[in-house]
Amino acid sequence: MRQLVLLALVGLGAQLVDGSLGMAYGVTSTTLLLAIGTSPAAASATVHLAEIGTTLVSGFAHWRFGNVDWKVVAKIGVPGAVGAFAGATFLSSLSTETAAPVMSLILLALGIYILVRFTTFGLPKHNLGKPLRKRFLGPLGLVAGFVDSTGGGGWGPVGTPAILASGRLEPRKTIGSIDTSEFLVAVAASLGFLFGLGSQGVDFAWVLALLIGGVIAAPIAAWLVRHIPPRVLGSAVGGLIILTNTRTLLRSDWVDASDSVKWPVYVAIYLVWAASLAYSIRAYRADRREEREAVAGAEADKADESRSAAS
Repeated sequence: MRQLVLLALVGLGAQLVDGSLGMAYGVTSTTLLLAIGTSPAAASATVHLAEIGTTLVSGFAHWRFGNVDWKVVAKIGVPGAVGAFAGATFLSSLSTETAAPVMSLILLALGIYILVRFTTFGLPKHNLGKPLRKRFLGPLGLVAGFVDSTGGGGWGPVGTPAILASGRLEPRKTIGSIDTSEFLVAVAASLGFLFGLGSQGVDFAWVLALLIGGVIAAPIAAWLVRHIPPRVLGSAVGGLIILTNTRTLLRSDWVDASDSVKWPVYVAIYLVWAASLAYSIRAYRADRREEREAVAGAEADKADESRSAAS
C-alpha cells in the first residue's frame, strides 16, 4: 500500500512538471520505476498506459484554459503515434540486460538536453505567430514518438524544445498542444507494448496509482503553466534525471564502477545541478526585472505624453 501511495505521489509530481513544462512525465516516472527494479519495457508500458488517462485529462484542461492549437496537435500527433508504436515493438524485443542501460543512456541524454536547454537559453520568443509547417512537425513527431517509447519518455523533451526553439508558437500553446497530442502517442505506444509483451511485467495497480496522481495534477498544471517559471523547473527536472540515470549506468554490468569512481561523479553532478539552478533563478529574476522596468518606462512615457497634451 505504501508503494502505491508513493507511486501516486510520483504521478502527481511528474504531471505537475509535465503539464507546466510540456515534458518530463514519462522520463521522470520511468526513471523512478527503473530505480526500483522494473524491467525497461514493463516500466515504459506502465507509464504509457497511465498516460492514456493523464494526457486525456491534461489535454481537456489545457483546452479549457485556451492553451491548445489543434492544427499543431493534428500535424504532430499522428506521426508521433506511428513512431511510438514502432518504438514500443522495438523495445519489447530487447532483453532486460540490454534494454536497461540503453534506456538509461537515452534518459540521460534527454536529461542533459533539458538541463542545458532551459538553463542556458530559457524560452525563445522570436518568429511568434508564424505558421508551423507539416514538413517540420511530421518528422519531429515521428522521431519524438519513437524516442518516447524506447526511452520511457521523450515526447515532451524532444517536441516541446523544438517547437519553442522555432519561436513560432507561444509557450503556453506549445506546452498545451504537446500535452494534448501526447494522448495519441500514449495510446499507440500502449498498443505496441501490449502487442509485443502482452501484460507481462505490467502491474496494473501501479498503472492506476500513477494515473490517479496524474489526473489530480493535470488541471492544476494547466493553470500553473501561466504562472510557474519554466526555466527554473527545467533545470530542476533535468538535474534529477541526470543524477538518477547516471546512478543506474554506474551500477550496470556495462560499467560496474567502484565507489571511488561513483561518489566523485555524484558530487560533480550535484555541483553542476546546484549551479544550474542558481543561474536559472538569477536569470529569471533578471528577466522579470527587465520586464517591470520596461512596463514602468512605457507608463512614464505615456504619462509624459498626457501632460504634454494637457499643457
